[in-house]
Amino acid sequence: MKKIRVLHVAQVVGGVDHYIRMLLKYLDKDKFENILVCSQDFHEEDYIGLVDFFEHVEMTRAIGSNDLKAIKEVRNLIKKYNPDIGLKNFCVYTPHGWALNMRSSAKKKAMYTAIEKLAAPFCDKIICISNAEKQSALDKKICGEDKLQVIFNGVDIEAYENGIHGAIKRKDLGIPKDAFVVGMVGRISPQKAPDVFVKMAKQVKDKVINAHFIIVGNGDQEDEIRKYAKDNGVYDSLHITGWVDNPMSYVELFDVACLLSRWEGFGLALPEYMMAGKPIVASKEVQRIYQEDGGKDRLVTQGLEDVHRRFNARRVSEEHEKLLKKYVLNDVNRNRASRRSK
Repeated sequence: MKKIRVLHVAQVVGGVDHYIRMLLKYLDKDKFENILVCSQDFHEEDYIGLVDFFEHVEMTRAIGSNDLKAIKEVRNLIKKYNPDIGLKNFCVYTPHGWALNMRSSAKKKAMYTAIEKLAAPFCDKIICISNAEKQSALDKKICGEDKLQVIFNGVDIEAYENGIHGAIKRKDLGIPKDAFVVGMVGRISPQKAPDVFVKMAKQVKDKVINAHFIIVGNGDQEDEIRKYAKDNGVYDSLHITGWVDNPMSYVELFDVACLLSRWEGFGLALPEYMMAGKPIVASKEVQRIYQEDGGKDRLVTQGLEDVHRRFNARRVSEEHEKLLKKYVLNDVNRNRASRRSK
């Protein structure tokens, strides 16, 4: 049987970019041919060996007049490649976090909900990356339950375990070897709640003198976060890395990991923390981990078990393969039935 031609369309980098690369890495290349149509923020060199064709289209994150031009270009590329999986034939949509769940005005939420409802009839399947994302779609009546399928997000465990470890040392950030390090990975933006993280840092520092705090990422709230840290006596204990290509090297420095997001489709940082053997706690539990013997080890053991069982990248690709192959098989059967009826 000929390869199944899949056309992927992606606009936002960050977690989506990471997700697509992971998905493509483990899709069977003997059975699938992949075309990536993406925004100018993606880098073609990152997809060498992962896709058969790579196309850039100028896209912006904010809704505006540029969308019509981008839609036209994407439709032209769909006509050019004529995929089996794409807008013309079988269409699969993965929101990676509904925009309607963002912290925004009621008017914007209503607009995002309306857009999703208008787009849903054009999709054969909507893949939700968590049960909460599926429930949100049902609550907002985006579509019927039969159109929704949950495929949990995952991380590339094999790549991490076979990779280089210890590339970054605590001394590289000016952190003492015996410090108690609390960290988070994420944009320094309202969604990821770095303000909550730095306020937690102040409370922990009052009780744990040797505590240090790492934010792996950058963003438009950085000046605000640094000012709070300076005004509250934790400036010298706060380390902001800026954008890095190797966030897991910094995660390895953590004693405790946090993800305090105000909204998420699925916080990819969580299984990454588990994969690195880091306990994950809410802000109120950080001091408890520092004080309690055995608590950290129990969380690490459970996290490692969960990430291997539930959040492995290979499992993500396998579930996508089953879905796409099921469509092709159904399509072949429909064509055979049509020919017999003539």
